[in-house]
Amino acid sequence: MSFDFYMPDIGEGVVEGEIVGWKVKEGDRVTLDQPIVEVMTDKATVELPSPRAGVITKINYKDGSICPVGKVLVVIDEEETAEKKQAPVHRPAASHGSASAPVHAAGAAKAQIQVVDVSEGRDRVLATPATRRLARQLGVEIGRVPPTGKHGRVTTDDVKRYQTNGPTTAIARTQPTMATPVSISRTALGYEEERIPLRGMRKKIADSMSRSVHTAAHFTYVEEIDMTELVLVRDRAKARAAERGVKLNYLPFIIKAIASGLKKWPQLNASLDETTQEIVRKKYYHIGVAAQGPHGLVVTVVRDADLRSIFDLSREIDRLGEAVRNNTATRDDLTGSTFTVSSLGKLGGVLATPIINFPEVAIVGVHKIEEKPAVRNGQIVIRHLMNLSISVDHRLADGWDGAMFLQDVKTLLEDPTTMFMEMI
Repeated sequence: MSFDFYMPDIGEGVVEGEIVGWKVKEGDRVTLDQPIVEVMTDKATVELPSPRAGVITKINYKDGSICPVGKVLVVIDEEETAEKKQAPVHRPAASHGSASAPVHAAGAAKAQIQVVDVSEGRDRVLATPATRRLARQLGVEIGRVPPTGKHGRVTTDDVKRYQTNGPTTAIARTQPTMATPVSISRTALGYEEERIPLRGMRKKIADSMSRSVHTAAHFTYVEEIDMTELVLVRDRAKARAAERGVKLNYLPFIIKAIASGLKKWPQLNASLDETTQEIVRKKYYHIGVAAQGPHGLVVTVVRDADLRSIFDLSREIDRLGEAVRNNTATRDDLTGSTFTVSSLGKLGGVLATPIINFPEVAIVGVHKIEEKPAVRNGQIVIRHLMNLSISVDHRLADGWDGAMFLQDVKTLLEDPTTMFMEMI
């Protein structure tokens, strides 16, 4: 008997998913809950398990194609087994004003199929009630525990291991990856070329960057920052930070200065609600940190940056970076930023014009610190100099706003004493 598996409603506001890669092909026999396809949405990458045991008879959407919620993703020829009797039937919900999706007639829909979200939010962790109770008893935040159970389920052993060893030695959850097919072609003159489908994370990045460039009216302003005093402060603080297990770099200081500057220039900590045509000024300061991950550019989010200490900021930046490298970042780690910082550290170069992380209003580019000659009090001296660049959406903020904001950030970075006074 044929079973139509509809594209499930993976998350709030999700209307479609891109097929990153199939783990099966037509004619393959699958078991109940066997992972069959990896799907990427705007919010997460998920792995869908088979809701039935049987044979894959038809795959309706190929790798790289877009499948709307409620459309038949794959057809399975069911097997008459005990597994079939236990398996729930998926009834996709109507999505955003569209007609209700058809429902497979094989029985009433008692529960939705389990969707395994490899970057799920903390409130959607797969775990039994007993495991959750144990986590509460041990004071462990279950959303931070790397799972080792089937389909990314957190087990009691995972919780105990995390409580004993902490996040650095726990077994990391890995995001499934699919090999991107590469074809070889030749030009008319016989030169060899590789053709790689634009899909998955790279396509999401491309779509996001294109939308930002074609929507926001970018302008960029650059300022030179004398980091000499902050270099000395950081050098003195490194030993104290190491005692607390913190590897201290300059980014926490920069983020702290930016959060302070945003309070004076709230039009830069905002977004445009295009539906209502309202400028939304955020009264919270969630700073995005753009970094290169194993699958492309990723923006992690340091929440409530204005309320954190320098050491706490450093710990959170390190945690987020590790989560990106291990593919364990949750949806909460990757969404909700109000302003973004783009930094390549020592590879930061002299100058860049970063693209705004839409729908935010501005983004700051952090460039490398170098010893250079500078004139101070009529004398040529060696100072630690760094450029900061800010790209601003001219629709919502003026050049004056961007320049004055960066001047305030400059003041705080060049005189760390002032920065710490602002923090009190």
